[in-house]
Amino acid sequence: MNETFFAPCPRGLENALTAELSLLGAVAPQTLSGGVVFHGDLSLAYRVNLESRLASRVLWHVAKQPYQNEQDLYTITYDIDWSRLFSAERTLRVDLTATRSPLTSLSFATLRIKDAICDRFRAEGQLRPSIDKQSPDVRVYAYLTDKEATLYLDTSGEALFKRGYRKNSEEAPLRENLAAGLLLLTGWTPDIPLLDPMCGSGTIATEAALIAARQAPGLHRGFGFQKLHWYDGPTWQRIKQKALDAVCPAPETPAIFAGDVSEDALERAKAYAAHARVADWITFSTGNACRREAHASTGIWLTNPPYGVRLEASQTLTALYPALGTTLKRSFAGWHAWFFSGDQQLPKLIGLKPERRIPLFNGALDCRLYGFKIVEGSMRRNKPAPDVSS
Repeated sequence: MNETFFAPCPRGLENALTAELSLLGAVAPQTLSGGVVFHGDLSLAYRVNLESRLASRVLWHVAKQPYQNEQDLYTITYDIDWSRLFSAERTLRVDLTATRSPLTSLSFATLRIKDAICDRFRAEGQLRPSIDKQSPDVRVYAYLTDKEATLYLDTSGEALFKRGYRKNSEEAPLRENLAAGLLLLTGWTPDIPLLDPMCGSGTIATEAALIAARQAPGLHRGFGFQKLHWYDGPTWQRIKQKALDAVCPAPETPAIFAGDVSEDALERAKAYAAHARVADWITFSTGNACRREAHASTGIWLTNPPYGVRLEASQTLTALYPALGTTLKRSFAGWHAWFFSGDQQLPKLIGLKPERRIPLFNGALDCRLYGFKIVEGSMRRNKPAPDVSS
């Protein structure tokens, strides 16, 4: 079967996701703003959900038709044989997004789509599916342009950046698939030492460890496709077992380093890495980022430092950034340093000229990934680092 899928991702990672999907076996991936359209059989959805480090979801295309009003949406939706796709006993949620839609109320449009699904089940003598907005079994996504409506069934369930290693519900400043994308954009590979000196909850280090261990990011969670009628248990188990067999043991000397000035943050980072089964790939240490020393002659420094939305005291930032620049120039010659930040004053304040500025979005927040090549002799040796907390 040649099915059509759409995989959304953090904006700025579309090209990287296209390349990743090609490696996973996707046919004719097409890069769009905010995601990638691709083709393949239904089992491809299993593999992409399991192995993609960059996708946010995998949406299965079920209909695309012109529309003019809410009644058209109802008719398009009602004409789909939903009972062939999932059971009426499954709980349901409908989400809708639009670009230049002529409809005056997207909430009403969403309601009409939901009603059409439920009415189709009832017309066939079945139960009306219950609505569950928090933890539904099945999610239907609708996307409206000015002329066309596209309907998708979600094959992921929980968003794919929810790998399962965070055991509580707090929103991390950096989502897991974005952290994986940052690692890819820096050119990091597991044979290169990696340091995140302001690791917070450890997302960058944990994602790096998952890559180094060749551990599929979805290996220890469930997926929405397991609640659809076309779910094939034996096929899924074969794909999952192949991924399990690919996992590598941890090295005796880890090359991934994570630190933070907060002991509480570091304990959370350790716990999350342990939940992800990659704690042995990471060396954790408490300490001030401005007093760090290089672990090797070359490597990659990658961090998501505090900025406006996370740190209210602007004077603290004004002191922190120059201190980080001093540390890099003093102790990290030969390294490449990367900062992911929503503060576009960072290069000026840090006192370094970026080689690269890569536009990315962290949710709705416009950010940049700044890359700096640290050259030996760029400042006087033995200059003490300011005592600034990270």
